[in-house]
Amino acid sequence: MNQVIAKVKKLFPEPLHDRLFLVGGMVRDILLGIDCQDVDLAAAVPTEALTSLGFRLVESKSTPNIYFKYSHDLGKVEVTWLPSLEAMAVDLKHRDFTANALAMSFDGVLHDTLNGRPDVESRTLRTCSATSLSDDPVRIFRALRFECDGWRLHPDAENAILHRSWEQELDRLPIERFSQEMLKALAKPDPGRFFRRLTELGVGRNQLPEVFQMSQVPAGPLEHHPEGDLFTHSLETLERMAHTTADPSARFCALFHDLGKLATPPEFYPKHHGHDRAGAALAAPFCQRLRLPVALQRALQAVNKLHNTANRWEELRDATKIQLSLDAAKGGVTEILPLVVSADFGAQLAGWEEVLRVAALNTAQLGIDPTAFPGEPEKLQQVIMQRRVDELRKGEGFRR
Repeated sequence: MNQVIAKVKKLFPEPLHDRLFLVGGMVRDILLGIDCQDVDLAAAVPTEALTSLGFRLVESKSTPNIYFKYSHDLGKVEVTWLPSLEAMAVDLKHRDFTANALAMSFDGVLHDTLNGRPDVESRTLRTCSATSLSDDPVRIFRALRFECDGWRLHPDAENAILHRSWEQELDRLPIERFSQEMLKALAKPDPGRFFRRLTELGVGRNQLPEVFQMSQVPAGPLEHHPEGDLFTHSLETLERMAHTTADPSARFCALFHDLGKLATPPEFYPKHHGHDRAGAALAAPFCQRLRLPVALQRALQAVNKLHNTANRWEELRDATKIQLSLDAAKGGVTEILPLVVSADFGAQLAGWEEVLRVAALNTAQLGIDPTAFPGEPEKLQQVIMQRRVDELRKGEGFRR
């Protein structure tokens, strides 16, 4: 705590120190003894003082305005401006949960007007007021993200969510705010809880309808999917992936690897022929609706398209394995795809690294002169593939 405060103090001249406070999640993390991700402050100082110190005003339609600065030592520094010191209590009451409604002066004195410290110690999410959730409904999704990290909603807060409809308020939120909470949840120790709790509390149906549809769809024939429905299968795949990697992109692809099964007409249940192609087609509009990064969209498309073939790895011809690795590289999932196969199917892609190496060999490395195939691009590609297959079969210990 003292080290963090010492660094923060350096950002401001000493005469301002008694009008500045660490607030919110930063104080919570200090009390928990974990590293602070960002620096959150409240300041009862003239706005001119902040701008003169390099802070710039960031205005927002959905959240309070803040003053922002990047510090080499501390990372992002955000300051909530207060008109007076007396306004601190009002600011804390307007925050989401009591565990985040804490302030600490630069001399280390804790200001806990809502008795939030016990909630930090018990990791309980208790709302600051009766209107905390309706003031900013994204706080519901934020709470579920916290639950993925061991926190639990206070029964009163959970009842407040369950006993009314939130669809209209949630639909007015920019979809990016939901997606940000979802991606953060995917990086937590228990990411599946976020999606399970969406369905339990009946929130997020319009933001992520796919999750609500999955429980009505069989995962596949029971001899292959004794877990039953697609939602259960997808969560189990995510949970197994979470034990393997902390990468949220890999976890996201694991959860939605069977996206195409949602497109299967019910009369064909429990089978899902062509769900890999259907999933690849659905991935782009799905990710675009959620305003997700293009790289994540490409990864989800590739995983949906390729995982069904990859699950049959031991049956594949050498040329098919090489083509699979080329497609995986194109989609940016050379590391993710084997993890999805393991989490989904329980199989390992034996020799995957060797296949990747061979697939990356160019014509010069393969001893091919491209000019020997003028106007015959298909013939050239056939020769390249055959040389790669020959190279693969030379690999020591590689089993076709």
